[in-house]
Amino acid sequence: MNYTTTAADRFISENKHLLRPDYRLNYHLMSEFGWMNDPNGFIFYDGQFHLFYQHYPYKPYWGPMHWGHAVSADLIKWRYMPVAIAPDQPFDRDGCFSGSAVERGGELVLMYTGHIVTGPDKDKDYYQVQNIAVSRDGATFVKWNTNPVIDRAQIPDGVSRKDFRDPKVFERDGRYYAVLGSNDGRGNGLILMYRSDDLAQWTFAGEIARSDGTLGDNWECPDLFRLGGRDVLIMSPQRMPAQGDHYRNLHSTTYMIGELDTDNGVFLYDGYEPVDCGFDFYAPQTAVDDKGRRIVIGWMETWETEIPTQNGHHWAGAMTLPREVTLVDGKLRFCPAAELAAYRGPLEEIHELRLEGETDLGLRGDSYELDVVFRAETAVEFGLKLRVDGAEETVLAYRPNERLFRFNRDRSGIGLGGERRTAIELEDGRLALRVFVDKSSVEVFLQDGRKVMTGRIYPGENSSGIRAFASGGSCRIEVFRKWDIN
Repeated sequence: MNYTTTAADRFISENKHLLRPDYRLNYHLMSEFGWMNDPNGFIFYDGQFHLFYQHYPYKPYWGPMHWGHAVSADLIKWRYMPVAIAPDQPFDRDGCFSGSAVERGGELVLMYTGHIVTGPDKDKDYYQVQNIAVSRDGATFVKWNTNPVIDRAQIPDGVSRKDFRDPKVFERDGRYYAVLGSNDGRGNGLILMYRSDDLAQWTFAGEIARSDGTLGDNWECPDLFRLGGRDVLIMSPQRMPAQGDHYRNLHSTTYMIGELDTDNGVFLYDGYEPVDCGFDFYAPQTAVDDKGRRIVIGWMETWETEIPTQNGHHWAGAMTLPREVTLVDGKLRFCPAAELAAYRGPLEEIHELRLEGETDLGLRGDSYELDVVFRAETAVEFGLKLRVDGAEETVLAYRPNERLFRFNRDRSGIGLGGERRTAIELEDGRLALRVFVDKSSVEVFLQDGRKVMTGRIYPGENSSGIRAFASGGSCRIEVFRKWDIN
């Protein structure tokens, strides 16, 4: 098949009427049709946010990657743009893989990985190079005829000759830098950095970080930025071994805080932490807006599992809510973007509710925000049950004595079950939650963004009840606020 942006746009236009609405999200970005994975090219440009994404428009499965494109004035309501790039050149013929965006002289510049299959086994026989596409209007992109701008010959010794991808470009002290994900071929992921004065000629600046054996065998989708006087590296390690309750998905996402030495090409960091402690979060990318906020968006899905909407719904994959990133006491906090408040419906509110056993709160919905503060008393465990009907429920629960929060979707409907856990401390005996439910997703922000847990769920249409519970004793809901999100 000959892939072009024109053919992709035509196919989407002619087939999007086939989409089923059952699990389509109301206030998250999805593909207009077909498959979506990693966010790419996230940038505030010419007065609005641009978000590109890995996209196969023809089926709800991964295929030769295109770049889908959407724009938004407020990070919540997105407008689909024409497909930005397609795998139509020798340097990207088997996929336009992940990358990033930067503004230069008023132009919007995309840097992305070209994927080239070289043999019969597409999972083993390939190589990857880095390419540039440029737009003057923010909608139509032209690939440079000098691509690739970083070729295989520029991969240093001791680094994979195949896995060399996902450039994140940033500017510092008047120069451009790009960090890329790779591995050493012996089970250790790593990050490479290149530098340039013009985006066309790049030189190797150093291997800035490498796995110590506990961080997976390949690193993807690095993002390096300055925040609160420190440097932050976010990346997605593949096949990272579980560590206690964390990193229990096949592939994970983590962050390190440290200092980048651009002269010597080294990133010095003290440790690492999960970006999200839930089921479905991968390959996040950040951008700075006109207010100076650092915003992150991730792919709200998991690799190498079947997604229910792949079966007759004609779409798969979605983005998380946009989250503002701040640095507090040496760790990152992630809070939902303030713009969400503009989409709240009427407030429903409960105060000073004592819980002992399970209580139906008399509220329902499938697309809403909750703001809840629990006061821990004698209960062994307390929490919420969402999207409840009959046997279906999604459980968010806290055990004070263990300082443990759990997100359980074993009875959440069709699709994968399971439980994810994370440690979190009470503050003055209280647990504060902000919970966002959107048809087939749940995002939980704990204690003002100290931890976040994200998961996809696929309950029945009638599963809209909301319950609260306390077991082994009592607790109190000091305040419970609910807004439908319109």
